[in-house]
Amino acid sequence: MATKKSTRQFKAEISQLLEIITNSIYTNREIFLRELVSNASDALDKLRFLQSSGAALADPDAPLEIRISPDKDARTLTIADTGIGMNREELVDNIGTIAHSGSAEFMRRAAEQGGAGADSIIGRFGVGFYSVFMVADEVRITTRGADPAAAPVRWVSSGTGNYTIEDLDTDAPRGTSIEIQLKEDAADFADPERLRQIIRAHSNFIGFPILLAGERVNTTPALWREPKFQIKKEQYDEFYSFLTYDSKPPLEHLHVAVDAPVQFTGLLFIPDAPSGSFFEDPDNYGLDLYVRRVLIERRHKELIPQYLGFLRGLVDTEDLPLNLSRETLQENLLVGKIRQTLTKQALAMLAKLAEDQERYATFWRHHGKVFKLGYSDYPNREQYAALLRFNASTHDDADGLTSLADYKARAKDGQTAIYYISGPSREAVRLNPHLEIFAQRGIEVLYCFEPADEFILDSLGTFDGMALTAAEKADPADLERFPAQDADAAKDGPEAEPADPEAFEAMLKAAREALGERVQDVRASRRLKDSPACLVSPDGAMSSQMEKYLRIMTKDTTPPVKVMELNRDHPLVRNLLRIHRHDGADAFFRTSVEQLYESALLLDGYLADPHALVARMNKLMEQASGWYAEIKRL
Repeated sequence: MATKKSTRQFKAEISQLLEIITNSIYTNREIFLRELVSNASDALDKLRFLQSSGAALADPDAPLEIRISPDKDARTLTIADTGIGMNREELVDNIGTIAHSGSAEFMRRAAEQGGAGADSIIGRFGVGFYSVFMVADEVRITTRGADPAAAPVRWVSSGTGNYTIEDLDTDAPRGTSIEIQLKEDAADFADPERLRQIIRAHSNFIGFPILLAGERVNTTPALWREPKFQIKKEQYDEFYSFLTYDSKPPLEHLHVAVDAPVQFTGLLFIPDAPSGSFFEDPDNYGLDLYVRRVLIERRHKELIPQYLGFLRGLVDTEDLPLNLSRETLQENLLVGKIRQTLTKQALAMLAKLAEDQERYATFWRHHGKVFKLGYSDYPNREQYAALLRFNASTHDDADGLTSLADYKARAKDGQTAIYYISGPSREAVRLNPHLEIFAQRGIEVLYCFEPADEFILDSLGTFDGMALTAAEKADPADLERFPAQDADAAKDGPEAEPADPEAFEAMLKAAREALGERVQDVRASRRLKDSPACLVSPDGAMSSQMEKYLRIMTKDTTPPVKVMELNRDHPLVRNLLRIHRHDGADAFFRTSVEQLYESALLLDGYLADPHALVARMNKLMEQASGWYAEIKRL
């Protein structure tokens, strides 16, 4: 028999906002279960706090748990807890008023009493309960407070503007039971398997047992909340597997516990697998965000910068405030502070991993392309730069890696720059004429195979006091200060004639005239040793590779106007000098200059149509072979 039954109107703001809350605030209907389970966890936390204070309780031996009971035939779902419960006044205050937070009030009172455990309560979210009306035709709450003298109360509403509340004279267990009559289009929420998936997705780490049809669902502990010294590597590996469904253990993990400036804990993992999918969907990265063990958002991008997007894991914060629902962050400032802290700790983790060259090489092979995106992270540029790796001229193959710090340690006395050169492959880079002076002087050069590499080095500018300089922009005078490794090697080809300087300058002028506006200048080279010619960017211009990338982006296919350099010591150039001295208008000379220019364009990747080059080369070979046969009298 019920007594004191009354029907009340929701307050005006509830009537106005219920439809918005149930239809707009929540982007996913399953969120209602997360909210109700979180509220039940709140109630159990409050009850445990009262237990620790020695207060007398109703049903003192009742286990602290959450029970979920679906009935597919009746299309009902019941969520019950053995928590603190509510009396009539609390039920009206907490359910009848929008955005009134019973948990916040409880915490205020607990703080006044000096309660140390009250800050573990989740419920500072205000309207989470009302999400139930997304799926409910009617909601029936039966609750009894923790005070032994408390009487049970029932609250019933269809969410349409009013509710009934009544005292019950029948016995009821301590806690709260919410019975939901599901809408027809929400009948799947009475399916145990569907419920199990939702709980494991959103509420798996709630600290109290969640029983679904008598079976505990949340069996995985919130490992990040355990003391680090108590956790074994096998436990981290198992948790990583649970979190990512990856059968391989992670390459490394980071267990974070921070008290200031924001209180949060977390677990970050480096997968031992390539990050190929990142570039297919570059926005699909981030860490799972929890608030007091409750999942708020998967892959929250604001928690880590994009270049750390290979990291998998989660963050659980105590301090993050939310607005109307757990889905929308109210204050990004705190998230920004978490991001700053996580970035520094992740970079420190990588620095420690780098002490093991073999394991770091594995990391770089899997995730180096993603990590390179961090060249614009100026606050952490020193830590970032120290973690970069490149192939270099000192390696035997393309698999070798070196750091900028190791390059500096091997640099020659008096060397003030770290030199690099770009190309599509190691073989292509090794054949670049701009490397010849470096090889002659025994100066190491970094090899950049990825388009991002040159942007990275150009953006950094310097490393530990050494300028980062493209090889083709290096001043030959700076390199000539170092002794040549083969200074005594005899030069092949004809000897220079006495009038060589004047004749050579005349030949350069003729070459400039032959090429016209296609070149800015033709000059003698101080950088070439084995090649007859190369193209050089004008002083102050960007490097060839950087210019090439920009031209690709702008779809500009016209060859750039550059400086052509000729190697006065190369046999081919010497022969051209002799031809020009004999006949300044010789057609073979002009044809050979054209061939040298287009060959240099081809090496630099600017020659769009090689047909003219091939036809000219065949003509030159025809002439040269005829002369050769005549000389040899074949």
